[in-house]
Parts: sequence; structure tokens; C-alpha cells
Amino acid sequence: MPVAATALILQPSNRWGVPIAPCTHLEEKPNDSLRFALGEIPRGVLTEIAGPASSGRTSHLYTLLAAATAEQEYCALIDAENAFDPLTATRAGVVLSQVLWVRSSSNIEHALKAADWLSQAGGFGLVAIDFGDSPMEAVRRVPLAAWFRLRHNIENKPVALVSIAQQIHAHTCSALKIQLQRKETNWQNNLLNELKTSAGQVMNHRRKEKAVSIPVSRFYRTSRSNVFVMPEKQSPCTQPSTLPATSHCL
Repeated sequence: MPVAATALILQPSNRWGVPIAPCTHLEEKPNDSLRFALGEIPRGVLTEIAGPASSGRTSHLYTLLAAATAEQEYCALIDAENAFDPLTATRAGVVLSQVLWVRSSSNIEHALKAADWLSQAGGFGLVAIDFGDSPMEAVRRVPLAAWFRLRHNIENKPVALVSIAQQIHAHTCSALKIQLQRKETNWQNNLLNELKTSAGQVMNHRRKEKAVSIPVSRFYRTSRSNVFVMPEKQSPCTQPSTLPATSHCL
């Protein structure tokens, strides 16, 4: 992983040899925020989005990627547990040609190192780390010094660094904390149609609540007996024919 990630930074291109152009326009507005369904994600700081299963954290991750790619920004997604589904992301509006997908194969340390390198490399408007399916004990063992390093390295840089997990782990190292909680589910014709959640946001010691509705039918369908089960995980990197030509895999 470290060798591959280093090669990626030195020679930015995808697995098919197509070069990835840097997003130079970000340098012109380093203090701008990234806006999506939950509000604004500030740049130059660490943001945490946490919530249990079925709280909408994956859907919010996809809408965040969609919002960034809609603004012609390049994004990096560090997928700790190989949980990213390109088809679902496409349905959510994510432009896969502008997303660098890094899989760390359950290695928390490699995921943090990749996030550190990519957030400092430049050219990315959003760097997201998905620890949503990682064991909480493993993420909890990440030393606070590692989170401090991430926070320090992105200060005053035009990149939004976001960590997705089941719980808040960075504590004082994150400037914005968003805690998700499922409130209500809406079923239609025995299919899950809408998920209503609450998002508690804490920034500068001020807390505010926001109610959010997620149109689940936009992403995937599941029967009532399955109770909001995500699509089965696949290994698209081992099956190139099933992976859209616009995705990047590492």
C-alpha cells in the first residue's frame, strides 16, 4: 500500500493510464466550504460524521461526494473495509471519473497514511476516510497523535478532510462533529422508501440539530424483511469488466 500510494502521488494516473489533472482552481478559494445536505463542511480542518448502522452515514457520504464532483472538484475516498459501491454512488449523483478510490483492506494504519498523503498532495477538494464498517475497537485504538497530525497537516489548505465512522474518535482534533441517529423509516409497497434521521452538529462548542430525509429509493431497494440491508459487497478490482471505466482503484 505505501509503495502504491507513493507512486500515485508522484505519477497521478488511473489504472488505465489516463492522467488525473490537478484541481488548480481550489487554490483560489482556500476558505470556501463544501455544501451538501447536512450543511457546510469547512476546508482546512477535520470533520467527523458518525452514526450507527442504518443512520444514513453511507448515504450522506455519497451525497457529499456527489456535491463535490458536481462542482468539478476531485475527491479521494479511502475505503477501509472495501465497502464502496460504484453503482450506488452513481445513482446518488457521484461523478466517478473525479473520484480516486483507495482500498486499504481493513488496514487502519494504511488508511490514515493514505489520507495524510493525499490531503497534502494538493488537487483534491475532498478527502474522505470511510471507517463505517471497521470494528469500533480497531478505530478506537488509533492514537490521538495520529488525528492531531492529520489536523495539523491540512491547516489553511483548500481541502475538506472527512472521517466517517460509527462513533466520534478524533474528539478535540476535529473542528466539526456530526452525530447521526435514525428517527423514522417510511415504507411503500413493502419496500423501504425513505429514511428520516437527525444530525446533531457541534462546532466551536455550539450544538444544533437538523432533521434530514434520505430518499432511499434513489440509491437502492430492500424489502421489509431485510430491514435496510446494503447491497452485497463485491470485488470490482478483481473483475475489471464489472467496474465502470471511469472509476479509479488502488
